[in-house]
Amino acid sequence: MSPTPLTALSPLDGRYHGKVDALRDIFSEFGLIKRRVQVELAWLKALSGCASIAEVPVFSSESTAQLDQILAEFNETQAEAVKTIEATTNHDVKAVEYFLKETIKDNPELNAVGEFVHFGCTSEDINNLAHALMIRDGHRIMIEHYEAIRDALAGLAKEHAEQPMLSRTHGQAATPTTLGKELANVVMRLNRQLAAASDIRPLGKMNGAVGNYNAHRVAYPDVDWPGLSEQFVTGLGIEWNSYTTQIEPHDYLAAYFDAIARLNQVLVDFSRDIWSYIALGYFKQRMVEGEVGSSTMPHKVNPIDFENAEGNFGLANALLNHLSQKLPVSRWQRDLTDSTVLRNMGVALGYSQLALVSLSRGIGKLEVAPEPIARDLESAWEVLGEAVQTVMRRYGVPEPYEKLKALTRGQRLEADTLKSFILSLDIPDDAKERLMSLTPDTYLGYAADLAKKTTP
Repeated sequence: MSPTPLTALSPLDGRYHGKVDALRDIFSEFGLIKRRVQVELAWLKALSGCASIAEVPVFSSESTAQLDQILAEFNETQAEAVKTIEATTNHDVKAVEYFLKETIKDNPELNAVGEFVHFGCTSEDINNLAHALMIRDGHRIMIEHYEAIRDALAGLAKEHAEQPMLSRTHGQAATPTTLGKELANVVMRLNRQLAAASDIRPLGKMNGAVGNYNAHRVAYPDVDWPGLSEQFVTGLGIEWNSYTTQIEPHDYLAAYFDAIARLNQVLVDFSRDIWSYIALGYFKQRMVEGEVGSSTMPHKVNPIDFENAEGNFGLANALLNHLSQKLPVSRWQRDLTDSTVLRNMGVALGYSQLALVSLSRGIGKLEVAPEPIARDLESAWEVLGEAVQTVMRRYGVPEPYEKLKALTRGQRLEADTLKSFILSLDIPDDAKERLMSLTPDTYLGYAADLAKKTTP
């Protein structure tokens, strides 16, 4: 049975294939092969530009254009040709080398330096740079989706900055806040994690079998190989790592996957909270024509987008956490466990992408329902006990906490009961007036102001 959206084992390539298409050119097998080709071609041009390597003269403009064209026109047909070669070599990077030698053989100038394709390279020289390019390119796509979620929430935070809302700590009624302020909290968390993810720079190396340029120095002792390596790696837009074994140690990859996992976890937290607020009736969901909520209960509008987001973020983080723990660990100078798991980074980011799509759709359906929010506040006068006992402390009233505890703990408090208590207090009149004017929907501190200051 051939793989199709119906027969694919992964739902990313099956049920949800259309929602992760933007990542396929980067994190697929094709994307990896294409970037291996990119690195190999760039290395050959770098050797040509080194005056001390006389055997690889400066390429003519025609030959340089041909090398550029190979990359620009690289498509699935060429990638299949590489895979055909791999079927014989049983080595994916060597297959790229043989493919390029075959591709340039009709150009006498390039054919003459064919053996300098992959010169001095171990496979990991090519792979680590290909993976770095994948992360760099993929980050641009991923970050746009996180930023879109952040921006949508920032807009809602400002729109609902003054909407009073009952807070809950430990699931119980707590000091009131505003809906906008609660959304602003999420926005600021995302800002910090977005900055952390974007501050991580891909690292790369081009230094041979165990990181010492052994063969390079024997072949060309007069070449400054560390200098050429740095120039080459940074020329790809990647930061140079000068100290490695055979593999670039992947610490930056671990940090990056951890950063994405933290972004995802912030949004898991948000998804669960919104799910709960929908259950409380604080939000309605705009209905989509033709959509079914339950197969047997026709009245239902289920919060499926937030549930899908939570589930897919969880799948993503399971992989991301494994990647971040596994990748920095290798036996001696290298083993293949890193290569094995790195093939799944697109899966991890694909589930993140899928979750972001669901979450964006869910946020777009939300409508605030002020009436249930107001009812909850009106039934929770006991939350003003915090304010009353704090003012009592200011004016030296004995045992303020204990007195409010006796009045409010574990029971509903009527407005008249609380006001009678306030009037009985031995505190200044202006303090009494300030407390008497409080209601659950006005006891908000700086919540509205903080929400209005929310910045993406």
